[in-house]
Amino acid sequence: MGEQRLNVESRITLLGAGPGDPDLLTLKGVKALQTADVVLYDALTNEALLEHAPAEAIKVYVGKRSGEHSYPQDTINKLMIDYALNYGHVVRLKGGDPFVFGRGYEELDYAASYSIPVSVIPGISSSIGVPGLQQIPVTHRGMSESFWVITGTTTSGEVSADIYQAAHSNATVVVLMGLKKLPKIVEIFKAAGKHHLPTAVVQNGSAEDERLVVGVVETIESLVQQENIKAPALLIFGEVVSLHPSFKKLIKQYASIA
Repeated sequence: MGEQRLNVESRITLLGAGPGDPDLLTLKGVKALQTADVVLYDALTNEALLEHAPAEAIKVYVGKRSGEHSYPQDTINKLMIDYALNYGHVVRLKGGDPFVFGRGYEELDYAASYSIPVSVIPGISSSIGVPGLQQIPVTHRGMSESFWVITGTTTSGEVSADIYQAAHSNATVVVLMGLKKLPKIVEIFKAAGKHHLPTAVVQNGSAEDERLVVGVVETIESLVQQENIKAPALLIFGEVVSLHPSFKKLIKQYASIA
């Protein structure tokens, strides 16, 4: 575990690791890790990032992935404080951006209750970065003037009510943590008359084993099953998906069938 230090200067850095590719970490993030005494990291962060931390730094895996053992948020909060008080600089390494469904503010608020200074280093959110890496812009002139980023599953386990509203808009809709709810989400878009809205699903966005399926609302479920797409995956609904190179092939297929 390492040696407890005396007269430590306790501080915490909430650091966004980005969508998965370790090279997408910011330079400021690298500098924070280089000065870490302790790193608490999630499942959705690439362990290659730990190489930026000193060899003697304590590295603690705290889970946070659906379907596997993970630490409750309360436990993570307490670990963060205990390590900061006993060892000094704690880097809380979180997937994506700490404030985009990362519960980052809860950790910041908890640390503030102990008067421990906290700094925040943003990360590239998968909600924007993953579509961009696939050459799918979340906004495009004449096609999409805005975008929604929505969680697929709320704390109650239900589909977010915002998806019902988003389905009626012309905005690009990016759904995080929504693969298990895909049938319900598809149903919502169909009810809004969006059967032929271009749709994409990206598994392990930005990672070496990234996988992509592109279709429309009424075909995306079967494509996901056919290609055996698994979580973590990101869903993109919107006309902007039609800008992906593979969508042009789909248009030709539809034209030949018609």
